[in-house]
Parts: sequence; C-alpha cells; structure tokens
Amino acid sequence: MVVPTRLPLVRRRCHACASEFFRASGKFRVNANHKLLDAWLLVLCTACGETAKLTVLERMTVRSVRPDLLDRLHDNNPGLTAELLQDPVVQRRNRIALDWDDAWCLDTGGSDHLDHEVVDVSVRFAARIPVRPVRLIAEGFGLSRAEVERLIAEGNLVSAVRLSGKLSGDFTFTLKR
Repeated sequence: MVVPTRLPLVRRRCHACASEFFRASGKFRVNANHKLLDAWLLVLCTACGETAKLTVLERMTVRSVRPDLLDRLHDNNPGLTAELLQDPVVQRRNRIALDWDDAWCLDTGGSDHLDHEVVDVSVRFAARIPVRPVRLIAEGFGLSRAEVERLIAEGNLVSAVRLSGKLSGDFTFTLKR
C-alpha cells in the first residue's frame, strides 16, 4: 500500500522570492460579506515564509455551503486540508500542482513474496499519489529500476495497466522469476 507520510508541497511561484514551493499551513481564512462567503487555504513559501491563499470557496451564498464543511473550515481541520489539496477543482482553480517527492512510503506488509516463482501483487493507494509503478516495484522487491525495466521488456513483469508513466490508482501486476 502506498501511504502518505506528510502533506505534499504545493508548486506555485512565490511573488516575493520566486521560490516554487509552498507548504500547507493547515489554516483557513473564511470571510463573509453579507450573505456571500469566501474561504481560502493558507500556504507558506518554503523559502521566505510568505503567505499565499488558495481559493476554496468563492462568493458562495451561506445557505449553499454544507454546515459540516463550514464547521471544518472554522476548526482548521487537518483532514480537510489534505482533502482540498488533492481536489482537482481546487488545483485547477488555483493553477497549482502537488509535489509528492518524499511525501509517501511503501508498506509491503512483509517480505514473504521474494522467494516465490510467480507473484501476483495488488498495489493500493491510500491517497491519490502519482507514482511511477516501476519505482514502486523496484522499491517493493529490492530491485534496481533498470532491472524492473528489463523484466517488463522480457515479458516477465506484466500488468493490465501501462507501467510506464505515473499512476495514482490501484493496480495489479504479475512477476515471473
């Protein structure tokens, strides 16, 4: 299982120092103007500490916002921070991307699979973390990435999904030794 170890960094240029990475502060700012509501997730530049706002809600009527969401915004809920960072609508609206480098780990549940001739493996993701399957397989089996690429080329490593590129959803593969 691929498990997040921390929140990902936000890729966005800082207007103060031209750094490209922000970290989520876990704090929200909610502003009401009569019956309209705005909400932002606050992020901090990793280089200079400058605060930037990621729009979560924009000019929404108060009645159209779910009460539980409003409570979580007011409480600075850390789970909501993780949800909103991974929300494609929030990412598109704010023109951001997430940097998952060193923000996840692979939990193999033991190493009893190393000595079998044919191994069927199911990989599950606890969050939408884009990772190269070749990297996961290499890390899980203690192989080099070049060796995993060689196994794919020889047909000894097969999957219903394409193993090149990045995946963020569950997949299975079979390894023949």
